[in-house]
Amino acid sequence: MAVAAPASYSIPQKAIHWVMALLIFFNLIFSDNIEAWDRATDAGSVTPDIVAGANIHAYVGIAVLALAVLRLILRLTQGAPAAPAEEPAIFQLASKIAHGGLYLLFFLMPISGMLKYYADVDVAGSLHAGPIKIVLWVLVVGHILAIPVHHFVWKTNVATRMTKG
Repeated sequence: MAVAAPASYSIPQKAIHWVMALLIFFNLIFSDNIEAWDRATDAGSVTPDIVAGANIHAYVGIAVLALAVLRLILRLTQGAPAAPAEEPAIFQLASKIAHGGLYLLFFLMPISGMLKYYADVDVAGSLHAGPIKIVLWVLVVGHILAIPVHHFVWKTNVATRMTKG
């Protein structure tokens, strides 16, 4: 049974969006601790401070994963606003692909990180710190750059659906 498209996101959906955004930016920007842990484990010189810093990165990633599960449940049960009619069809398709990619990465990024950190799966760590991280950055930057296009070019209410009401 399909959920009718609401005019705006719900307050819990908005809250989860912004909390996840902060947590994801935190881990993308402040990844030094986990990188130091990775180097220290290779060198056999792990200290309590290095482990503590790496744990913060890991716990933030786990929080992102937990919020992603909740976010997906809310999206499936409460729906999401339809694309504005003013948005050209090709960009509506690009938006669907980008949002699908973001949701996929909300799961792949923390899971690959946990596989490296807790199970020492090197290929997961390489994917986590390499291609998955790059694609996440590209999608996040594209997501942010779409806001002024929606607001100033197409004159839609896309930004306010996630910020007001």
